[in-house]
Amino acid sequence: MTEAFFTVYPQEAKRFNKQTRRRVVFFVNPAYKGVAATDHGIVDYSPKWLRERPEDIDVVTHEVMHIVQAYPNGSAPGWLTEGIADYARYVYGVNNQAGNWKLPDYKAGQSYTNSYRIMARFLVWLEQHGHPKVVEKLDAAARTRTYTPAIWQQQTGKTLDELWAAYAASPAVQLVYR
Repeated sequence: MTEAFFTVYPQEAKRFNKQTRRRVVFFVNPAYKGVAATDHGIVDYSPKWLRERPEDIDVVTHEVMHIVQAYPNGSAPGWLTEGIADYARYVYGVNNQAGNWKLPDYKAGQSYTNSYRIMARFLVWLEQHGHPKVVEKLDAAARTRTYTPAIWQQQTGKTLDELWAAYAASPAVQLVYR
């Protein structure tokens, strides 16, 4: 986990937020019942999760992206926040393949509001379909409290719903896992 942190956190910080925290605390918390949670530079990890899934060290990659994000409360929808964190896990993950973590294939009925991996795959699709800087723009807007639904059209020429419809019609992406 420590090695993953020192590999991915500098990369995430360089790309998304050079002013991110310099002090991060990991706490393997026996009282924590989820997978992991991050708040104010402290990451709680479930020992049960880590014991049962020892190869899933890229839970670190996702959680420390939340530290890099540093979004003020209410500055972005939760589905976008979690989608960007899983996008970072996909891009910077060091053990996703061994941890059996991947982005899901598109299925009818999915929505960007499904969050996490579904939204992350959509962000990868956007990058591969002509919008290589869209994740940086969305991330910066969330951090600076300037995110509005209009940003999608400003950055891509299409509304979020129009983009999702295009994705649903042709969802192919090239995915590579480490």
